[in-house]
Amino acid sequence: MTLRRELLPFALAMAAVVTASNILVQYPFRHFGLGDILTWGAFSYPVAFLVNDLTNRRYGKPAARRVVFAGFVVGVLLSVFLATPRIAIASGTAFLTGQLLDITVFGRLRRQAWWRAPLAATMCGSLLDTAIFFSLAFSAAFAFLDTAFGMPDGSLAFPSALFGGQAPLWMTLAIGDLSVKILMGLLMLVPYGALLNVLKPVPALAR
Repeated sequence: MTLRRELLPFALAMAAVVTASNILVQYPFRHFGLGDILTWGAFSYPVAFLVNDLTNRRYGKPAARRVVFAGFVVGVLLSVFLATPRIAIASGTAFLTGQLLDITVFGRLRRQAWWRAPLAATMCGSLLDTAIFFSLAFSAAFAFLDTAFGMPDGSLAFPSALFGGQAPLWMTLAIGDLSVKILMGLLMLVPYGALLNVLKPVPALAR
């Protein structure tokens, strides 16, 4: 799968977002009492959906897939050095499935109102991405991934408050992460809308 020159800025942007998010997701957002339910990665990762949707709008689904796969490869390779192997696996798996779902949803809605395709695609992709990432990265059920690489158990299975009850900490982090992704997804409509006239669909490619 070759990457055309015009797609290089999108691929580089995608790789940068994935790498930054792999690092930031390891740091709780310790403000306003949200340290138990939120990480800094939730603020950076939604930009990946913006990059994906803009690529899809201008060049179509095949080009968007190329950018996703390029970002996936570069992001995973870099995250091996910048994060633990388990987080690298979780991030790569979640990224690939979430972004491919985003492409599919966007493609089906692209001819409707300008905001529907990016909003629906981002919401669906974020939900799947969050569920896969946090379960693989922090659930005790996948602790064997740490063992396989000789790493200490990185599970966040100890209890945390959730809706008046208790749940594993990774679940509360996932809920906080998804909430911010939804908010950021809404905010990403601003730059998306601002770039509509700049990144117009290329005829015969954006389908």
